[in-house]
Amino acid sequence: MAKALVLGNKSFSTNIIQGPLAGISSAPFRALVSHYGRPAFSYTEMISCKTLIHHPKHSLPHFLRKMPGEGPLGVQLSGTCPKELALAVKIAEDSGADLIDLNCGCPVKKIRRRGAGSALLAEPGKLHQLIAAMKNNTSLPVSIKIRIDGNEDDNLNQKIAETVNNSGLDFLIVHGRHWQEDYTVPCHYDQIRFFVENITLPVIGNGDIACQNSLKKMLATGCSGVMVSRASVGQPWLIRQLTADTSLAEPTPEESARIFCLHTLLLARFHRSEQSALLQARRFSKYYARHLQGEDLHFFCQGVIACRTLSQLKTLTKKYFGVI
Repeated sequence: MAKALVLGNKSFSTNIIQGPLAGISSAPFRALVSHYGRPAFSYTEMISCKTLIHHPKHSLPHFLRKMPGEGPLGVQLSGTCPKELALAVKIAEDSGADLIDLNCGCPVKKIRRRGAGSALLAEPGKLHQLIAAMKNNTSLPVSIKIRIDGNEDDNLNQKIAETVNNSGLDFLIVHGRHWQEDYTVPCHYDQIRFFVENITLPVIGNGDIACQNSLKKMLATGCSGVMVSRASVGQPWLIRQLTADTSLAEPTPEESARIFCLHTLLLARFHRSEQSALLQARRFSKYYARHLQGEDLHFFCQGVIACRTLSQLKTLTKKYFGVI
């Protein structure tokens, strides 16, 4: 089902990408996805241009650091100033980025209030300037990730398509929802198809991809590749399942539990802090434990919150899954 993908001057053997996830897409998560899922590449979580520019030069922000075994890395930036974006692109490239994306879809209020994220969709002129700032300061493939009109009356799809066609971008990532639509609203495949048919560069479709049937629906839009995001949390092996020619067996609950502990251990080593790792583990424990039912799931997640050491986490996991 998967096929080769060419984006700018980069070629990949598969067209399935791991998307950015706030609070999740640090190096340990990306390394697990690379090992178990084998995507074309994985994105960092969104990072502000200002954060990159003002971070101490002697050390990389943790979201740009890579782990051994990671595949190619896409860096997703957030910003509204062409000069800042130009500087951030250079920092990202010098730090080992393989691709650069500008977030133009984030619906979070504090991001929109700054004029960033999905707020940029209403300003095609500024968006064109920001794309030029990126393209003029890197040879890496450059993209933007957008949202669509959805069921709203924004009527911005056509303007964005025209902006993209005249921008020099290497590819476009389209999340098939309006910025005001939550994840209970189904992906608008027809509007992803609109961009496929009306722009002259590769389109990566994003939204609701969690199984081979949903992957087929997305590829039916004609998009060149797809981006998997939320569904990979607690399932770093998902992309491999999506690309398999035959159905692959689901990992057992015990295997999921082992990978959960490994994920947390990698975070502790990466941040040199068990406390930091355990705080992050709270965010994804329920996804690795999706096999548990009812009260067992509730009490397991509550137990993760109560853990203060990795040893306690292993004891808790053994109690519910019979493994360490």
